[in-house]
Amino acid sequence: MSRSRVFLFVLLNFIVGVFVRSFFEINQYYFFLLALFSLIMLFIFYKNKFAAAAAFFALAFVLGGWFTDKEIEKTKNLIYSGKTFQTTAIIEKVAPSTFGQNIVAEFSNRECGGDFLVLIQAPKYPEYSYGDLLDVSCTLKLIENLDVNFDYKMYMAKEGVLYQCKGKIEKIAEGKGNWLYSKIILARTTFENKITKVISQPYGALASGLLFGGGSGLSKEIQNDFSRTGMTHIIAVSGYNVTIIAEYLIMFGIFLGLWRKQAIWFAIVGIFLFVVMVGFPSSAVRAGVMSGILLWAMKNGRLANCENAIIFAGAIMLAINPLLLRWDVGFQLSFLATLGIVASASFWEKSFIKKHKAFGISEIILLSLSAQIFVLPIIAYNFNIVSPISLLANVFILPIVPLSMLLVFLVCLFGFIFSPLSLVFSWLAFLLLYYEIKLIHILAQFPWASVEIEKVTPWWIFLYYCILIVAIYFLKKRESTEMEE
Repeated sequence: MSRSRVFLFVLLNFIVGVFVRSFFEINQYYFFLLALFSLIMLFIFYKNKFAAAAAFFALAFVLGGWFTDKEIEKTKNLIYSGKTFQTTAIIEKVAPSTFGQNIVAEFSNRECGGDFLVLIQAPKYPEYSYGDLLDVSCTLKLIENLDVNFDYKMYMAKEGVLYQCKGKIEKIAEGKGNWLYSKIILARTTFENKITKVISQPYGALASGLLFGGGSGLSKEIQNDFSRTGMTHIIAVSGYNVTIIAEYLIMFGIFLGLWRKQAIWFAIVGIFLFVVMVGFPSSAVRAGVMSGILLWAMKNGRLANCENAIIFAGAIMLAINPLLLRWDVGFQLSFLATLGIVASASFWEKSFIKKHKAFGISEIILLSLSAQIFVLPIIAYNFNIVSPISLLANVFILPIVPLSMLLVFLVCLFGFIFSPLSLVFSWLAFLLLYYEIKLIHILAQFPWASVEIEKVTPWWIFLYYCILIVAIYFLKKRESTEMEE
């Protein structure tokens, strides 16, 4: 077994360790015993490649489980619950909610021995933003699960937020956050203002969603249409969006006179800034890490294995935050969808796409089908709904998304340089945005656009993916056999 293959299996075992501890209570004593046994095996049989590899796999499994256990334990020993604080706090994130604003702020108090994040529920007005310094007086309490089907406590724990409070808050200063991050957030806000200034709603909200992610500016009706047709991924900063941005950045770098390798570095830096700008959602981070790995491989003249890149990206993200695997549905969907596309791409390419190109439509259909096959049980389990019409929607929408994103970006760019030209691009962008919203609305009206599914158990999900893994294994084996012949 090659070193790269061993490294890949080490990463896989780390991920499995995170998975096992996420779903099962395991005493750290057992992790310690397994680690001790693995080290003894490695010390005694270090000359045996098979035994040494098995020991490394076991150690990676233990490491994944231990990382996860450590993070889960943090959610149990909450010593400040019920304690009243009167202190200053700096806002880290603000998101709209049904009652007003959800503010994540960093409390600073000598009594607690360090800074920690707290969820503050505030009314819609006055509006707050990143970096605002608050004077806070409230009693901390545990984050409550208001819905029996959604573990909101652990969802916030993965963001590092373990407490919530609702009390008196007052803004006393601005611009107290990280200077660089503040400037990036300001750039995003400025870009969004340029968009909404020349593109009317709800098309301006869709334009911002395509470029920066998020559909909060869209009405509930339009959001439901996107959900019923399975098209929310185009406004969720998925790997598809990041890939489009990477391609445009490389082209722009070459246009500026950079060599191709320099243009790739330019794209890597641009992707990093983009991920920062959209607020580090898991789908964007995963797509950014994977795209960065693939671009780096292109720079060095080696085409990286996409499946390895996905696994590497997943292992990095889980090493930083193991709670993502179970309590972040976006993380699950983005990884499984990308993995499904990559795992089945060669099969579809040989069997159908080369024979039936049909102006790229067959590729869109088959790759969209691959993504849906891999995410189907996760969607059914978490949302109790699937969208049979999403294939049709993807065929008619995806081909024009890159052009839409380019036109929206040009609207922003020329909003700073030459406003009349920005208006011209806004009209062109409006035509595509109108088409997308109108078509999605029409498709969402079909009675069979979405189907409700109930009683999906974890065991059904486990069986589904076991069958899927076996099917992929035999497809890969058949492909390798055909290549040898």
